Parts: sequence; structure tokens; C-alpha cells
Amino acid sequence: MDRRTVIGGAGMLIAAQALSLKAEGRAVSSPVLPDDQRFMQLAVDQAKKGDYPFGTVIVQGGVVLATGFNSARRNADPTAHGEMVAIRAFLDAHGPDALKGTTLYTSGEPCVMCMGAIIWCGIKRVVYAASIAELATRIGQIDITAQQIAAATPFADIDLTGGVLAPEAMTLFPAPK
Repeated sequence: MDRRTVIGGAGMLIAAQALSLKAEGRAVSSPVLPDDQRFMQLAVDQAKKGDYPFGTVIVQGGVVLATGFNSARRNADPTAHGEMVAIRAFLDAHGPDALKGTTLYTSGEPCVMCMGAIIWCGIKRVVYAASIAELATRIGQIDITAQQIAAATPFADIDLTGGVLAPEAMTLFPAPK
């Protein structure tokens, strides 16, 4: 074996090891802020209108810029989750660039679909009431958390705050039988 074969093999090994390292996203657990309960109450109020009790408000600079609630049944659209409805309303009114840096408040921790959309839209912070684990005690859930999705997204930073008004949000779901 000549020197080039050994060096080339070592280079391939180093490259393979570098590629196998999993990039980690920058999800940050952020504390509850003074206005979080006020805006979460608006999201819970939106949830009361939904086909399923999920509601959302999108806020920037202390101003509510869009709202949404789950309308999957009435619209015959399984993607019409509260977060998706609010994002679509925001886009219609303000365009995609304005979404960057907003805070999204939602009565339930975002599902995989909604969390993916939140990340792709550049929303900076997500505040949710009931967690996936709490929701799973009352309604079917895909057991992947917002934190797990954010951690697998190395190209985006996102702040996550959970549990704000969770008991209030959970009262909207039927008790287990």
C-alpha cells in the first residue's frame, strides 16, 4: 500500500465522520413573558370556535396581526389547524417577510405539520398552552414535540415556551372515558 492510498483512506474516514455528525437546531426554552397570558387567552378564545379546540394568534410588537382556529371539518381540509389558518390569514394580510420575528400563541403544542410551517415561515417564538403529552391524554397525537422538531432544524433559531394557561386549554377537550 502506498502513501497516497493511506492518506486518501484517512481523508475519506475523516469526511465520513464529519458527515455523520448530526447538526443540532437551536431551540431555546424561553421563560414566560409578561404579556404571554393575555395573548394565550386570546388563543384559547379562538380555540372555543374551532371544530377541534385549537386556536392561534400571531403577534408582533404587542399587536395581534392574525388569528385562526381549527376548521378542518367545516372546510373539509385536514391541514386547517389553528396555526395553519392563522399563518394563511397573516400571509394574506401582511406577506411572508412580515412573519419573520413574530410570536405565535397556540392553545396546543404544534403538531409536526404546523411546527414545520412555523419554522419555514421564520416565526421567532412559539408559546403554547397544552403539551403534546397532555393532549395525548384526550385526543390522538403524533408523539413528536415542537422541541424535537426544532432541535432537528440546524438552520433556524426558535424560542419555545410551554404550559401557559395549559389547564384552561385542557378544559376544552373531552375528559377521557
